[in-house]
Amino acid sequence: MREALIGSVLGALLATQGFAADKLTPDTIKTTFFDGQEFTAATPTGLKFKMVFTPDGKVTRTPAGSYGAKGEGTWKVSKDGFCTTWKAEKQHCYTLVPAGDNKWSVMQGPSMKASWSK
Repeated sequence: MREALIGSVLGALLATQGFAADKLTPDTIKTTFFDGQEFTAATPTGLKFKMVFTPDGKVTRTPAGSYGAKGEGTWKVSKDGFCTTWKAEKQHCYTLVPAGDNKWSVMQGPSMKASWSK
């Protein structure tokens, strides 16, 4: 029993270290996404948006379908990733992790908040 517990703790630690190594750096996020070019974001529930992050720190989202709300806000890079502040909301910070060819997962701690694709 004790060996199983130690094994699972070590496995979780190694998985966490692997996750940290795979996340995009703030500079890579800026050059890949925050260049004024439109890309697609999808929520875990399937809502899709067209996103544009401009180099001057502004962000917009437009629903790609008939559901979802338009939004405007600001962005900035952080030590580990990036943060957004949508109008009338507080700031939230995220990391970005590769999730396949031209796909990335937007993570807040261990939770995936969206997937981005180009």
